[in-house]
Amino acid sequence: MSLLTIFYSVLLYAATAVLVVGVALKVRRYAKTPAPLKIPTTPAPTTRAGVGWRMAREVVFFESLFKSSKWTWIFGWTFHFALLLVVLRHVRYFQEPVWLPVVLIQPFGTYAGFAMVAALGGLWARRWLVDRVRYISTPSDHLMLALLLAIGLSGLAMRFVAHTDIVALKAFILGLMRFSWQALPSDPILLVHLALVAMLMIIFPISKLLHAPGLFFSPTRNQADNAREVRHISAWAAALDKQP
Repeated sequence: MSLLTIFYSVLLYAATAVLVVGVALKVRRYAKTPAPLKIPTTPAPTTRAGVGWRMAREVVFFESLFKSSKWTWIFGWTFHFALLLVVLRHVRYFQEPVWLPVVLIQPFGTYAGFAMVAALGGLWARRWLVDRVRYISTPSDHLMLALLLAIGLSGLAMRFVAHTDIVALKAFILGLMRFSWQALPSDPILLVHLALVAMLMIIFPISKLLHAPGLFFSPTRNQADNAREVRHISAWAAALDKQP
């Protein structure tokens, strides 16, 4: 077994562990953080069912972003939807046999890569061209966009510029899942792509990309506007009330 295969196997195992454990710890922290005030963003639903419907619209359609900035919404929604298709397309590397829905989505996932890169380009241009956004942008904001763009471009390069051995790549990934390591193709673009993906997995738990799970724990979104009907008592305050 080559040193290259060993290095990338250990790297991907470590990146997966950091991603899973890091996100789990962050979600645990979000869940334990008290919300002492009733602060839903108005106009807000007054029932839990309404909150669920509002959250669904936010997750699927980015409703609040649509209301605040149409151009940002176009680029943001396009990027996230294209990313979903790209990720679903990559599921084939983790399955044998491949599920029919994953097979059917392959052509859409291929060209979604172009949409994803174009949307990332629009989001990055916004960081430079819009004065108020450029003022609040930090180096990490630019680095995140650069990393995502590099992942997208390297993925497209493997598909349309320098083809890699996807059969060997799938054997390598299935081998990682089954703890039976197989040789990793030594294509330079593939190695760069996998290294960038591993970097993203490691950075994800400590980056702004955690808005994905964090949205579900936002009091401005997950609270019903029923302060007049129900007294809001946070979990820590309720625990204090129970003490003798």
